Amino acid sequence: MTTDQTHTLIVGGGFGGIASALRCRALGHQVTLVDRLTELGGRAQVFEREGFRHDAGPTVITAPFMFEELFQLFNKDIADYADIVPLDTWYEFYFNDGKSFTYKGDIEHTFAEIAKFEPKDVAGYQSLLALSQKIFSVGFEQLSAQPFTTFTTMLKQVPALVRLQSYRTVFGLVSRFIHNEHLRKVFSVHPLLVGGNPYTTTSIYTLIHYLERQWGIHFCMGGTGALVVALKTLMQEEGILIQTECDVEQILIDDHRATGVVTSQGQTIRADNVVFNGDAPHAYRALLPKSLKRQPIRRPEAFTQYSMGLFVLYFGTRATYSDIAHHTIWLGPRHKELLEDIFDNHIVPDDFSLYLHRPTATDPSFAPDGCESFYVLCPVSNLKSGTDWEVEGPRLRDRIVTALNETILPGLTDTICAEFWMTPEDFKTQYRSEHGAGFSIAPTLTQSAYFRYHNRDPDVSNLYFTGAGTHPGAGLPGVLSSAKVVEHLMRDEGV
Repeated sequence: MTTDQTHTLIVGGGFGGIASALRCRALGHQVTLVDRLTELGGRAQVFEREGFRHDAGPTVITAPFMFEELFQLFNKDIADYADIVPLDTWYEFYFNDGKSFTYKGDIEHTFAEIAKFEPKDVAGYQSLLALSQKIFSVGFEQLSAQPFTTFTTMLKQVPALVRLQSYRTVFGLVSRFIHNEHLRKVFSVHPLLVGGNPYTTTSIYTLIHYLERQWGIHFCMGGTGALVVALKTLMQEEGILIQTECDVEQILIDDHRATGVVTSQGQTIRADNVVFNGDAPHAYRALLPKSLKRQPIRRPEAFTQYSMGLFVLYFGTRATYSDIAHHTIWLGPRHKELLEDIFDNHIVPDDFSLYLHRPTATDPSFAPDGCESFYVLCPVSNLKSGTDWEVEGPRLRDRIVTALNETILPGLTDTICAEFWMTPEDFKTQYRSEHGAGFSIAPTLTQSAYFRYHNRDPDVSNLYFTGAGTHPGAGLPGVLSSAKVVEHLMRDEGV
């Protein structure tokens, strides 16, 4: 095993980078983490406006044990650093016809909610959940932390993936068991939470059903930003050097070895290993030498499928909405056609579906007394649409506020305050995300496992990758698992 003489440099302070830094430190490495933003967290930034607080990015914690593991590496207890609480209501679904579906951890309650729409679908959901458990046991427990750096590794998994019908899409698999159209939308929503279209995302992602049932859905008091602060404290206690406002302009490669980075300030930081926790497509396009052979999964840009973009409206209200759940999925009249417009046609349609986050449902500290804090996330096309967001942003804001005002947030137009928004342009400039995609490349079958960005470059043996664009994928469990893959690779090779 290596000692503090081995210096590993982590580029990017998102959850994948933070987890990588801690895992490398536990291996005995000297670790430096650099990030171009003023605060750690990557897309999990925190915004403060006029007394209202907003988590900028991820808000759903589905596998809290993965965060607990990072503290256990150093014989510490996460409870001494952060307060992670389970939610009773996981999601409230609101349909354009006024119907609603409440999704809770109580499975008997779920059966009752299903029966309100279609009693026969209760048995179908039970069968779906049973299959989800089988997919989970392979896709999550066996493969999520398995390096897919060789095609041979992929071939060994093909029989299991075929048995589990991974060639189907999420919506296609759900539709085999669920017949009510409203319920099909409910139980195929998960790919959208990691950047995928349910009609094209591999059915491997139905494992999320069982993952939720296994551990529930949680929230960190103080928000996801409080979890970042807890992890930063742990890193500092363990001697990890952190440099923020440090923008990397080049990853240095010498004789098929990564030797460090050059920053925008002209600083050269040398290292024995480099772990990149940013958007992998951006790294290969802008940070690595043009002469470097690209990863085998790289295909012509025209054939690479990226996730959708995101329009995120943050706002406060000078009134309370106590009947609104912590997480609400607001579904518009169109479904498949809307997703085709977003993912394939690259246009901004007049209609939309929304994800509404109300953290004040669990933690009132997010807003002043008598007020609420919200953000509403609207899936839109990434920048391949050519949309002028300086023009379209205010228009979309008005349509969203009007729709919420007329449905689940009556009086919103009179009480909304302290509002601002982010568009795919902001994801491109602030997070260096190719095409402003919200979750890097899309989670299709031909862009998964071996066919996703590898966690280690095939030609540069000490250049590693974590994050949404790498195996196993986006979402908090995905990016935390990518750090475990890097640790696996380093351990196996005695790095």
